[in-house]
Amino acid sequence: MKPQEAFIDKQTVDRFLLAVKIFASSEEGWMAKIMFAGLIALLLGVNGMNVLNNYVGRDFMTSIEHRDKDGFVRMALFYFVVFAGSTLVSVFAKVIEDRLGLLWRALITKRVIGLYLAQGTYYRLEHNGVLENPDQRIAEDLRAFTATTLSFVVMLLNSSLTIVAFSGVVWSISPALFAVALAYAACGSYFAIWLGRPLVALNYNQLDKDANFRSTLIHVRENAEPLFLAHREGRLAKRLLSLFDEVASNIRSTINLNRNLGFFTGGYYWLIGLIPALIVAPSFMDGKIEFGVVTQSAMAFSTLVGAFSLIVSQFQSISTFTAVVSRLESLVEAIEEKPLESEVVIQIREEKERIAFEGLTLLSPESGEFLLKDLSISIPCGTRVLITGANEAANKSLFKAITGLSVNGSGQIVRPNADEILFLARRPYMLPGTLRELLVPSLLEGEISDEHLISLLGELDLEPVLARAGGLDEEQDWDSILSLGEQELLALIHILLSAPHFVFLDRPGTVLSPKQIKKILKMFTAHSISYINSGKGNGTRVLYDAVLEIQEDGSWNWKTFKPLGEGA
Repeated sequence: MKPQEAFIDKQTVDRFLLAVKIFASSEEGWMAKIMFAGLIALLLGVNGMNVLNNYVGRDFMTSIEHRDKDGFVRMALFYFVVFAGSTLVSVFAKVIEDRLGLLWRALITKRVIGLYLAQGTYYRLEHNGVLENPDQRIAEDLRAFTATTLSFVVMLLNSSLTIVAFSGVVWSISPALFAVALAYAACGSYFAIWLGRPLVALNYNQLDKDANFRSTLIHVRENAEPLFLAHREGRLAKRLLSLFDEVASNIRSTINLNRNLGFFTGGYYWLIGLIPALIVAPSFMDGKIEFGVVTQSAMAFSTLVGAFSLIVSQFQSISTFTAVVSRLESLVEAIEEKPLESEVVIQIREEKERIAFEGLTLLSPESGEFLLKDLSISIPCGTRVLITGANEAANKSLFKAITGLSVNGSGQIVRPNADEILFLARRPYMLPGTLRELLVPSLLEGEISDEHLISLLGELDLEPVLARAGGLDEEQDWDSILSLGEQELLALIHILLSAPHFVFLDRPGTVLSPKQIKKILKMFTAHSISYINSGKGNGTRVLYDAVLEIQEDGSWNWKTFKPLGEGA
């Protein structure tokens, strides 16, 4: 969705209503309904107190006019009671509103995170570049959406109840005053929309520009050491200042527009205090009404016009909210979008117990030259395979293809489902958290003993890592305390504990020694895990059942042999 198109349409409204329906029908829905019913009851109480306060105020001012000391004291006490009651009810209404918003945010966030992390959606969005800052939309926009939606719902309900409560009051004072209130609010709302409409696009852009600036600052923090060694601070500073210039430029445009809107709303609210006096004061001067009615009319008129003028009073918030809804609409569209069939050149089909390549051809993304030509082999479960050869680009592209990442080529890959095949990249992913969480698969949480984990760490000479980590249950920044080789070994322990049917290793020899690789491969064999190793063939006859050699021109050679005994 483009910023200039960032306005709420029928599809957006339908999605909004669906989000409300899902919330109402969820496990937390019963609690939400009780809280919402309580909120409505409290709003009724607030408006009842306001109407009562309006009449108390009228009698209070009339007692002053008549020099009625007893009436003055009595009305002052009523004022205090009404004020205390209004404060109590208003505070509880705000607390329930905030709790209801948090409940809704938690539900939507859980659903969106589930969709975002499912089936590599996060990778597709990042790789295709179809959406800016999905993380900011999930964290900030969802918070703003739930909180602001409830705030607007409460304001709309409150305004509706206020209109019902005070229309009769204003009409009883002067039908003309009621007609003026309607006309004045309608004209004010029209001009507010006309003047402030561009704010929607400006707010839409501001959220992304702020996120881009912040993400670059995070990049500096996460790459502090390589940045210091490369001495590229000048170039990065230029980029940061350029991004901030975009932020500041958009803010200046927003300030200028808010200035124009402020001129209008300032005059609009100034006249609200004058209009009732102009209409009602002549009746007081003619002796037709008491002075308290004049003050009552001013309060009732301003309250009624305020209820009718929700668009005028909240237009800046509404424009921000519209931008947030549009950004979330873009997020949902991007998550739900499926790649076109014509774009999916390499097909992946799931089968148990084997990996197969059927007519697989891989091309260089830069030059379009052949990296691998028409590979057709089948690797049954239990087979240990080495992929070797001088063509490292082909090895890398083959690894990406079998994982399901986007590569140039054609053909079909047969492989087990995601639970039965795991991959070890050259730079493994280090899950934030404790050492135990890093090693133990989530499905086996609580089932792996400390002794077993410590034993595996010792088998791979990783006792220093355990000491550096402060034990199994201390959270650490793994990228800062572990070498790349230690990261790979910890990732391999996680794979061992996960016990997949297959594991695909992407050139582990770049950071691990031949001795370490041999030990790991023997551990896989002992755990009945079939492996495909893209790397050098040290100990080929002992450690592998087959070798796939890929030549520089993309041709390949497949060789199988019966492994020798361990003592060979």
